[in-house]
Amino acid sequence: MLTTADILATLIAFPTISADSNEALMHWSAARISEAGGRIRVLDGAKPGKLNMLASFGPNTGTGIVLSGHSDVVPVAGQAWTTDPFGLTCKDGRLYGRGTSDMKGFLAACLTAAARADKERLIRPLHLAFSYDEEIGCVGVRDMLDRLVQDGFQAEGCVIGEPTELKVALGHKGKLAGCICCTGLAAHSANPALGCNAISLAAEMICEAEELQTELQASGTHDEAYPFPITSVHIGTIEGGTALNIVPDHCEMRFEIRNVAGDDLHALVEKLRKRAEKIVARHSKGKIEIETDNEYPGLDTPRDDAFAQKILTAAGTDACKISFGTEGGLFKERLQMPVVVCGPGSIDRAHKPDEYVMQDELDACDAFLDRVIAGLYC
Repeated sequence: MLTTADILATLIAFPTISADSNEALMHWSAARISEAGGRIRVLDGAKPGKLNMLASFGPNTGTGIVLSGHSDVVPVAGQAWTTDPFGLTCKDGRLYGRGTSDMKGFLAACLTAAARADKERLIRPLHLAFSYDEEIGCVGVRDMLDRLVQDGFQAEGCVIGEPTELKVALGHKGKLAGCICCTGLAAHSANPALGCNAISLAAEMICEAEELQTELQASGTHDEAYPFPITSVHIGTIEGGTALNIVPDHCEMRFEIRNVAGDDLHALVEKLRKRAEKIVARHSKGKIEIETDNEYPGLDTPRDDAFAQKILTAAGTDACKISFGTEGGLFKERLQMPVVVCGPGSIDRAHKPDEYVMQDELDACDAFLDRVIAGLYC
C-alpha cells in the first residue's frame, strides 16, 4: 500500500494553481478511491477544467463524517524556491513542495486513510470532499455544496483539513472583499481646480477606513481567541492615475473586511458607503462607489458540540481559533452541520517558497484519521 508521503509526491506533481485545471489530479484521486472501494461522484465545476469530487464509503445514511480539502494551490512565480515546487523533496524530516502544508498533505492522508479503513466494519459512512479554487475566495466548493443541498445530503459533521498543526480549530473569521472605485474629473495639473483628483478621494477613503477600524477597536466585538481579536478593515491595493501632469479621474482600491462573530459584514460596508457619501458631498465633481465581489461566512462551532468533542478526543490536542479563512463556514451554512478545522502542517509555512510539511506531522495525521474512522465502526 502506498504511504501518505508516496501519495503526496504524486499530488504535488500536479501543478493545480488556481488559474489552471485540476482535472488530472481529481481523476487520479478518483482512481485511487475506486481501488479502495469508494463510490465516486466527480462534479463539473462552473469553469472549464475545474472539478469537485465527493467519495463515500460504507452505508448510505446521513450519520457519517466528511473529510474535506481543496485541491488548488497558490502560484510560485516570483518566489525564490531552492527546491522544485512541483517535485516532492525530502530532507531532514521535511517534505518540500507547493501545497505540502496547504493542503495536499491532508488530501494524501485522506486517500491513505480511506484505503486502510475496514469497509466491512463501517456502520456509518465516510465521505471525502475535494474542491477547487479555494485559494481565490472559496469559490469552487459552492458548486458542490449546491448539488449536495439539492440531493438532501446529510452528515454528522465535517473536518476541514487546513493546516492547524493538528489543533482543532472551532472558529475563524468571515470575509468580504471588493473594490472602492473613486471617479474624479481629468484636468491639466497646472489647473487642478478644473478637475477632481480621484487619488485624493481614495486618500480620504483610506482615512475613513482607518477611522472605522478605530471605532471597531473601541466598540466592536472582541474575541480574545484570535491573535487580532477584532474585525479588521484592510485596503490592500491601490491603482490610479496615468501621468504626473494629469489630474487623475479614476482610482481603485481593493479592500477586505474580516469579521468576528457578532459584527455584521454588510452593516460595516454600509458604514463605509455612508462615509463615502460625506466625502463626495465635499467634492461635487467626484463619485465613490463601493462594490463587493466575494464573501464567505465565518465559523464558530461551540466547544461543547458533540461532534467537536469527538474530533477533539481523536486529535488529542487543544481547541483554538484560526486567523485565516476556510470553506468551513460554507459547509456549516449550506449543509447545516457542525464543522471543525484540523490538519497537518502550519499556515506559517504556506504561500511561501520552500513550503513544507514534516514527515512526523503526516504520521500524526494518519493516526488521527484512523481514530476518526474508528468512530464510524460503532
